[in-house]
Amino acid sequence: MATVRISKGKFDGIQACANEHGVIAAAAMDQRGSLKKAIAKARGSEVSDSDLTEFKAIVTKVLTKHASAILMDPEYGLPALAQRAPGTGVLLAYEKTGYDVSVQGRLPDLLSNYSVRRIKAAGADAVKILLYYNPADDAAINEVKHAFIERIGSECVAEDIAFFLEPITYDDTIGDEKSLAFAKVKPKHVTAYMAEFSKPQYGVDILKVEVPVNVKFVEGMRVFGGEKAYSRAEAMELFQQAASVAKKPFIYLSAGVTDEIFRETLELAAEAGTPFSGVLCGRATWQDGIPVYGQQGAAALEAWLEDRGVKNITALNEVLAKGAKPWWDFYGGMANIEVV
Repeated sequence: MATVRISKGKFDGIQACANEHGVIAAAAMDQRGSLKKAIAKARGSEVSDSDLTEFKAIVTKVLTKHASAILMDPEYGLPALAQRAPGTGVLLAYEKTGYDVSVQGRLPDLLSNYSVRRIKAAGADAVKILLYYNPADDAAINEVKHAFIERIGSECVAEDIAFFLEPITYDDTIGDEKSLAFAKVKPKHVTAYMAEFSKPQYGVDILKVEVPVNVKFVEGMRVFGGEKAYSRAEAMELFQQAASVAKKPFIYLSAGVTDEIFRETLELAAEAGTPFSGVLCGRATWQDGIPVYGQQGAAALEAWLEDRGVKNITALNEVLAKGAKPWWDFYGGMANIEVV
């Protein structure tokens, strides 16, 4: 394998987000609009920006003791970063939350008062971008998205900071992303975007990707719901196929499933021999604390997190310790990386 050259800023940024074993065991806390709505629903009344920041600060304070990094948004989350445990890496989101439903193609947009330079100045070790992406979409739509990621990649190169890209697939011809029909096309979509955004013109350092299957449709899984999209053996083969096209280290996102489902999913990935380098896990760990905070307040949320939240993240870390590979192993080991 040829020596891989990585700039010092990017190398240090990835290392800051990984643990001492080179595994990225990061917590995600960059939810904005969806989190505000969920808290408001639990509370039965409006939620202020300061409430959102308080929630983020409490989660950060408790869970970063057990995480290698925290993913945060600069809109509501910067004050929360002061609560993180020493040595915790920081990823900051650069995209606006959601997308414009009136425009075809779920086109991305950036926070208008931020740049990569400003994100770095705010204390980020890495920049994160979420991109809704369907490889089968109209070519004109995807060209806009390709150019968008190229621009951000160039910005990250200019500022010498690590770039984590989070593609999320969808299919408007199917609609429901939790359906059996979508479960059948998901592996093809995920594999295609892992190949696309591994290309050098995008400047991506770490791919934060979806698992290529929906485990509720995998026959033989504990969470199998009765409708089959794939057998267990087929699911493992789909994990391997998606991983085989990646040219960048990749980590898995939890996509809002429960902690139990996410752990079982990662166990399947490990059994398949998938060389994933960790996770960026958000709601799976802390989402059940939303009604606690909404109905009982900050102290009750902290108590819940110290109990159930810590148990969730500790159980996840145990799965990572067995199944995840150091990010540098993707390049053949640390000796094969030249820091420039």
